[in-house]
Formats: sequence, C-alpha cells, structure tokens
Amino acid sequence: MPILRAVDSEVKSAVFREVTTNWQTAKQIEDKYGATGLDALRFFEKMKLVETKWQTGAGSAPEKAYHAFYSSFHINATAPVQEISDVLHVAMMADAEYDKIEKGIFDMVGADGKFSGDVADTLKVTQTMLKALVKRSPRLDFRGHRIIRFED
Repeated sequence: MPILRAVDSEVKSAVFREVTTNWQTAKQIEDKYGATGLDALRFFEKMKLVETKWQTGAGSAPEKAYHAFYSSFHINATAPVQEISDVLHVAMMADAEYDKIEKGIFDMVGADGKFSGDVADTLKVTQTMLKALVKRSPRLDFRGHRIIRFED
C-alpha cells in the first residue's frame, strides 16, 4: 500500500521522482512544491520509502536530505481476499471520507496513544483495515500494539 499512496497525487508523484533521482533537502522540496511537498517527504519517511542523511553546504547549518531506498519494485504476493480487499479499500478511499476517519482516530488516541484492538472495536473494522488506515496517515503510527500520534 505505501507505494500506491506515494503516487496518489501529482505532487507526491513528482516529489517521489525527485528523491528517486537525487538526494533532495526539505528546503529544495519546499521551494519547488511548497508545504504539500514537505508533507509528501514526511509521509515517505514514515513509510520507509526514503533514507535520510545530514549534509552541510558551505557555511550553512546541516540539513536533512532524502533519497528513495528503492529504484524498482518486484511484487509477488499472496493474501487472503478479505485482507487485500480491506487494504485496497483504504488505499483507494476518497480523501474526504478518509480525512473524517483519520480525524476520528487521531482524536480517539489522544496524546498518550491507545491499544489498537480498542480502536478497531470502536470503529467496527478489522485489524487489517485499521492497520491500513493508520499506515495511510501522515499523523498516526503504530508503536507495538498501540496507535500513537506520529511526530518527527
């Protein structure tokens, strides 16, 4: 699912192409794509689609630079139909519908996080669907069996 979400908008797709070709700093991406480009980088970092390094220029402070881990993907997978259906449903969900669900989860987990089983029960979704919902979010993440608010 991360690769589907990495190219689900023009900006994300363009930023992913940029970091696939060369190391790019957050400033370079922001100058070219604005805040949406920075959100894309944050998402790629969370999904482990990019590696990072600190680099310095002449007389400037160190900056974090990003580069794609992968130059190609080989996919050969088998999954139960229900699980792949849950994942694809979340991946292809309209942004407005997803945003409403994400906000609900974000509010539900609060600052301290919440056990994923409790969140799944409250939302009446499978663990697979919950995992896909959290993985799609740039604001949420898993820490063990807890869902937390994602911070850099």
